[in-house]
Amino acid sequence: MNWIEITNEAQLSEVKTLSNAKPQLIFKHSTRCPTSSMAKSRLERGTSPEGIDFYYLDLIKHREISQKIADEFDVSHQSPQVLLIKNGECVYDESHSAITMDEIVEQSAA
Repeated sequence: MNWIEITNEAQLSEVKTLSNAKPQLIFKHSTRCPTSSMAKSRLERGTSPEGIDFYYLDLIKHREISQKIADEFDVSHQSPQVLLIKNGECVYDESHSAITMDEIVEQSAA
């Protein structure tokens, strides 16, 4: 899996713009949380679908960006959390052990 690291708030505008052409996924990860590490590992072991860009946010390093994501996409903050962005809006979000690649694939096709 090729993660695109989110390191600044300007990238959120890029995600929204790119989501008009293809789905964008943001994975909010706490490097201090075993559940978050498990979710990340599960995603990396899964088969990544073609046509989705996968973004990674280290929310310990970038707490302010994590909060901006929650505000920008009108979701409550969770960790770990995935957000699927299509046409500039979050169409799916999930957290903790409910994060699965199969669900991401299904939601991206909807």
